[in-house]
Amino acid sequence: MVKKVYLDYAATTPVDPRVIKAMMPYFAKKYGNTMSLHVFGREASQAIENSRKIVADYINAKPEEIYFTSSATESNNLALKGVAFANRQRKKHLIVSRVEHDCVLESSRWLRNQGFEVDYLSVDKHGLVDVNKLKKLIKKETLLVSVIHGNNEVGTIQDIANIGKLCQKKGVYFHTDVAQSLGKVKINVSTMNIDLLTASSHKIYGPKGAACLYVRNGVIIEPIIHGGGHERGLRSSTSNVAAIAGFAKAVEILKDKGDKENKRITYLRDYLIEKILKKIQDTQLNGDKFKRLSNNINISFFGVEGESLLLELDHYGIAVSTGSACSSKTLEPSHVLLALGLSPAEAHGSLRISLGRWTTKTDIEYFINILVKSVKKLRKISPAYVLH
Repeated sequence: MVKKVYLDYAATTPVDPRVIKAMMPYFAKKYGNTMSLHVFGREASQAIENSRKIVADYINAKPEEIYFTSSATESNNLALKGVAFANRQRKKHLIVSRVEHDCVLESSRWLRNQGFEVDYLSVDKHGLVDVNKLKKLIKKETLLVSVIHGNNEVGTIQDIANIGKLCQKKGVYFHTDVAQSLGKVKINVSTMNIDLLTASSHKIYGPKGAACLYVRNGVIIEPIIHGGGHERGLRSSTSNVAAIAGFAKAVEILKDKGDKENKRITYLRDYLIEKILKKIQDTQLNGDKFKRLSNNINISFFGVEGESLLLELDHYGIAVSTGSACSSKTLEPSHVLLALGLSPAEAHGSLRISLGRWTTKTDIEYFINILVKSVKKLRKISPAYVLH
């Protein structure tokens, strides 16, 4: 039997057994609709409010500032479109970084088609935003700035506290997507000057189907989904009580064990980076070496197609990614890697390796052994590498 090694935690995480246990009552015992007035509805509603407080406390927000959604994609759409349309009579200019998740970039492109003005903020070769460049882009008509905290492809961590400080000084809303960084980097919406924040359950060992948008009190935003007025009128749709309870339990586990877990994963990450760069020549680490998510490794292998390498590793039971899971089926090179200055060939030859709660040193050793063999095999038949 082929050994299975999962190294794609940035795409999604397995649900923690403790989370599953916390969710179970809301499938068959406490199954009420939160909008119902009877005892079943009150039980469901109480579970949602308890979850809201847990998530809020973790990022130093107020419970009423947390709105539950179905995914980070929905939260990001709501943040950009909801703020844009609510404020379109006074300001119509937005700024987003070039290394945002596709859902932010696609939302911004859609808004451009609706008559809004959008500027795209470049990054340096490590994927870092220059706050001075951002300052130059902000103008009187600027409504919102959106910069991802921990990049989903290359792991670079932005200095969002300084970005938020600048936005606050300029009277501009600041939104950040922390789907990848939640639990890996301490987040305080107050000290980091964040107005809107997106987080997701399935990146932190919770279930798919639950996420949230933090909206600071006073931010003017309107719904993009209309219906029965759930989530205090901002996000109508019957609440996914079980998934939200699971999301909150995943956050509780992070609060209790997150620091210890991050130290272990960071050690494995650094060990793996060192071994890959040492054992395989003509490789390059993408993203900042130090300002980096604890579980993220992104490497370019010169003369190798990333998809071919991914499939070769998959043959040995190893799961990695060639980029964001949301766009990995497209043939286009990663927009994030291109924004860092990589050529299309270098971008196509890259792998994202992401570690997690159940990654072991044995998994890492197995992966290194197979990776070395696989790169060697593919380079033997690669015209680009033979010519090199």
